[in-house]
Amino acid sequence: MVMPSLKLQDLIEEIRGAKTQAQEREVIQKECAHIRASFRDGDPLLRQRQLAKLLYVHMLGYPAHFGQMECLKLIASPRFSDKRVGYLGAMLLLDERQDAHLLITNSIKNDLSQGVQPVQALALCTLSTVGSAEMCRDLASEVEKLLLEPSSYVRKKAVLTAVHMIRKVPELSNIFLPPCAQLLRERHHGILLGTITLITELCERSPASLKHFRKVVPQLVQILRTLVTSGCSTEHSISGVSDPFLQVQILRLLRILGQNHEESSEAMNDLLAQVATNTDTSRNAGSAVLFETVLTIMDIRSAPGLRVLAVNILGRFLLNSDKNIRYVALTSLLRLVQSDHSAVQRHRPTVVECLQEPDYSLSRRALELSLALVNSSNVRAMTQELQSFLEACPPDLRADCASGILLAAERFAPTKRWHIDTILRVLTTAGTHVRDDAVANLTQLIGGAQELHAYSVRRLYSALAEDISQQPLVQVASWCIGEYGDLLLEGSCEETEPLQVEEEEVLALLERVLQSHLSLPATRGYALTALMKLSTRFHGDNNRIRQVVSIYGSCLDLELQQRAVEYNALFRKYDHMRAAILEKMPLAERSGPQAEEQAEEEGRGASPAPTEPKTSELLNLLDLLDDSSGGAQHPAPLCPSLGDAVGCLPAMPGAPPPLAPILDLRVFERQGLQLTLSFERPSGVPALLLITATATNSSGSDVTHFVCQAAVPKSFQLQLQAPSGDTLPAQGGLPITQLLRVLNPNKAPLRLKLRLTYNHFGQSVQEVFEVNNLPVETWQ
Repeated sequence: MVMPSLKLQDLIEEIRGAKTQAQEREVIQKECAHIRASFRDGDPLLRQRQLAKLLYVHMLGYPAHFGQMECLKLIASPRFSDKRVGYLGAMLLLDERQDAHLLITNSIKNDLSQGVQPVQALALCTLSTVGSAEMCRDLASEVEKLLLEPSSYVRKKAVLTAVHMIRKVPELSNIFLPPCAQLLRERHHGILLGTITLITELCERSPASLKHFRKVVPQLVQILRTLVTSGCSTEHSISGVSDPFLQVQILRLLRILGQNHEESSEAMNDLLAQVATNTDTSRNAGSAVLFETVLTIMDIRSAPGLRVLAVNILGRFLLNSDKNIRYVALTSLLRLVQSDHSAVQRHRPTVVECLQEPDYSLSRRALELSLALVNSSNVRAMTQELQSFLEACPPDLRADCASGILLAAERFAPTKRWHIDTILRVLTTAGTHVRDDAVANLTQLIGGAQELHAYSVRRLYSALAEDISQQPLVQVASWCIGEYGDLLLEGSCEETEPLQVEEEEVLALLERVLQSHLSLPATRGYALTALMKLSTRFHGDNNRIRQVVSIYGSCLDLELQQRAVEYNALFRKYDHMRAAILEKMPLAERSGPQAEEQAEEEGRGASPAPTEPKTSELLNLLDLLDDSSGGAQHPAPLCPSLGDAVGCLPAMPGAPPPLAPILDLRVFERQGLQLTLSFERPSGVPALLLITATATNSSGSDVTHFVCQAAVPKSFQLQLQAPSGDTLPAQGGLPITQLLRVLNPNKAPLRLKLRLTYNHFGQSVQEVFEVNNLPVETWQ
């Protein structure tokens, strides 16, 4: 016996009464079978009811594609009840990816010209929902006529449909320009709001439209002034704010019209000041209007006093109890810190207080803004606040905080001693989270401050004796003890507490570092080299040092084993040269932000570099996506064969002068994301090239999960250091840096292949490209 088809209400009750998902599927499958059979019979009286049930099934997530053609039949029906269900089905079951949606174009065109308002509204709603570019081009003239229809109900629908058409087909802008001027005189809330939205879309997509609508700025100013002073109907007021949705939309349009246009900006200055001072911010509606006012002030050519007022409004937002408002304020101030630095500086205490926010997103934004506010006049106070935050901040923020403090100290340090103390405190607090270049920068700083050698080595020795778990700190301390260990044994330093140290204590501490399971192979290399250098700094017996070095001659780590073998060779065969070879390291070339700026200034006046010679055969690059193989030269060993291992030791004093600086090269730019390569060639190792890849983000959205990978020809050797992070905050936040070490023993022309993967504006992006225009100084 065949069960009869259920009514819609009965179907809903039976589905809701199902106790398991299997029972629900059974009910739906049976009813879908009845619906299919009814569609095949073609009964026009039952088609509407059956499609209504099918739409309910579709809303539950079950397939309903077999009802698409029935929607077209109902739309073509002369009965309004059929059209209503047919258009609803078309909006739910059709989209522009399916060819079936083009079949309703003629039906929509006929319904738009009928003159029946409910039918016209249904057709406009469907067109604005599923209308493709082809449908928009075919029906644009009909929608234009309806924009001036006497019925406000139809005009509102037509304006919204025009917005959809402009988004789909921007070249239709000229069709909708004339009606907009007349629609701006409307008093109907819905039509006016839709018209402002339509003009905004036109201005964003067409420079000609932007120029055209700059003439209506006085009219827009008058509309907004009326809303602020006299208000409109209470029906559209929210929390005492007159029509906040319309105010926000007008402010956004004014922001677009006033950008880079002096006359338009001048016309709206007084109004913006009025809105900024008279808007009540006790409720969210008022805060939203005020925030849009601030954004408009900052984007147009506003008066200086008005910009200060906008910054002060954002400062008041920081005191709001709503976390969302505080986050918006921090993000906006971060955008303004470059253009209005002095105005933002007035709110520095409030920004620093936001560092203690328990909310992670708020504390991150506060950290980025605090780092941007550091300058030469407040570097001591701000660094102290940031170091206090570093001690208690979440682990995810420690790397950014530590890197920011180190960069700020390097740029604005008042004295070298203060700079050294600051870096030491950061290394002691969050040593494992600092950038890879922190160790090199500190050793270079200490090496250049001869008057602070005794102070530095004593501070580092004391810190190392207390804690050997922070690897960057251990590396710097080992290097400093190896270079200036003799100063530890001299008289007390006036700048530190008295410290009596014996040779055996220093050697025991370095042995403890070598034996610790916490020490990385690189750290053990520092400690082993320090022991070797102390063999010339201390005047006692070197047997203890020779025994430790000989032990590591059979170490499993190749780097440590190589060092130990070379050092043993020094003891056995070249003991007469050991003191000269292990002399103190000469002062290296200065690197960092200040040095880069200086090199950039010098590079501007330098003559252009010669063009890179062409190679006769294509270099075989490692493919980043497919592990392709091919004939290539074998890389040369890191150290040339000299008959012994002493050739790999640091260069002797009197090494050749450092090479000239190499200009930076921008290799990638897309939607505000930029990647710049800076180059450095150490004077002691001419075959080595250090490339620092710096990624910055000037867009309005964060770049997350950023990964940079690189490949070089097989005749080169490439080593990628860990990046400083994987997130680039919006609006010029902290950059991401990554060091690439390239060994080019044959001095061949260098080519790089880079792959960038990241998430931006909610989309996953992958870019693969080659860099063939590297400066000739990078390899010659």
